[in-house]
Amino acid sequence: MEGSIPIKESKIWDVAAFSIEKGCKLCIHSESGGGKSSLLSFIYGNRADYVGKILFNRTNIKDFTIPEWCEIRRRHIALLPQEMRLFPELTVLDNIQLKNNLSGWKTVKEIEGMLTDLGVADKLNTPVAKLSIGQQQRVAIVRTLCQPFDFIFLDEPVSHLDETNNKIVAELVDSEAKKNNAGIITTSVGNHLLLDSPQFVNL
Repeated sequence: MEGSIPIKESKIWDVAAFSIEKGCKLCIHSESGGGKSSLLSFIYGNRADYVGKILFNRTNIKDFTIPEWCEIRRRHIALLPQEMRLFPELTVLDNIQLKNNLSGWKTVKEIEGMLTDLGVADKLNTPVAKLSIGQQQRVAIVRTLCQPFDFIFLDEPVSHLDETNNKIVAELVDSEAKKNNAGIITTSVGNHLLLDSPQFVNL
């Protein structure tokens, strides 16, 4: 995503233009209803009810075809929505494999390793409906990481996690982003992802 000037540590809507570059670490903070999820939805192409232009590799995203969007979402932009969008009747592994089967990005051993790091490996064959919200968040994070990406968007990814698990999630996300030389953009209403040296932006 490109613009004329970089994001400043101020209200993003007051900036005439801004850019998000690979390798960045941004934490977008606002009160509930402040526009965080809307901003991510605009960039991801889920919504188009905005004024102005959003460019990806110098192309206006409103000009992308459906096949182009499918490729971008499969190879370039990973998104963890706030509502997670897990299938409650499916097991943890089945939920993750829905994405991984499309991307072929991770082996089952690698998936199990990430689940182990996040303390939910024992839930591998458990239906998601039987997990706590915090456990579901960790499963959704693993699923989000099962693709290549230039940018990863995480909408309030640790809202139900304690500080210890927050740090573990941050380390995993940061590690995967470094493998891809990717940018991390996360949102919060207070409990932000504990990345190392992020730039904070207020909405």
